[in-house]
Amino acid sequence: MALRLYAATTSQGKLRDFRTAAAKYAIDIDALPGLESIPAPEETGTTFAENARLKAVYYSEFAPDKIVLADDSGLEVDALNGQPGVRSARFAADAGLRDSPDAATDNTDVWNNITLLQRMVSVPADQRSARYRCVLVAARNGQVIASADGSVEGVILEAPRGTGGFGYDPLFYLPDLEQTMAEIDLETKLSLSHRGRAFWSLLPKLGL
Repeated sequence: MALRLYAATTSQGKLRDFRTAAAKYAIDIDALPGLESIPAPEETGTTFAENARLKAVYYSEFAPDKIVLADDSGLEVDALNGQPGVRSARFAADAGLRDSPDAATDNTDVWNNITLLQRMVSVPADQRSARYRCVLVAARNGQVIASADGSVEGVILEAPRGTGGFGYDPLFYLPDLEQTMAEIDLETKLSLSHRGRAFWSLLPKLGL
């Protein structure tokens, strides 16, 4: 019987990354049951590790005796002193850019990318290094049992390229592949995933 782990996320992109990373280990990844009805904890941490830990501990209380995974991940840009970092999903909102309440679609990714481009407009090409980073924490019954992190290095472009992926993928360029994260095929992207790398690093710490 496959081991089953529960991910505290409703993001289909994150679930896909974790499920792909887990597939060859006979591990099933399910979203935490009833997650939509559980009030989200306030993410008060100033680092990915702090936020991942508090989420894992919190959500594990809703699944007794189960191993619950929670991650905090995002983009770190060296020229911006590591920003947007833990505010990656809320980068534009912090700057006052967001959809109107009656917007038909969620344009958060678009606004976040615009904000990043605005902040990087005067940064020269040789100083646009960045990385996607993920910290993944496993908890059970309110106690942390393991944690790990993963990252992938890249460069922030001056204009978006590609239509795949999500988040900052159209601006995140991989020099070795000469493509952005939004241009590469899904299989290649998943092999480079910062979430996948964090997951693979976590397994030995869980005794798997």
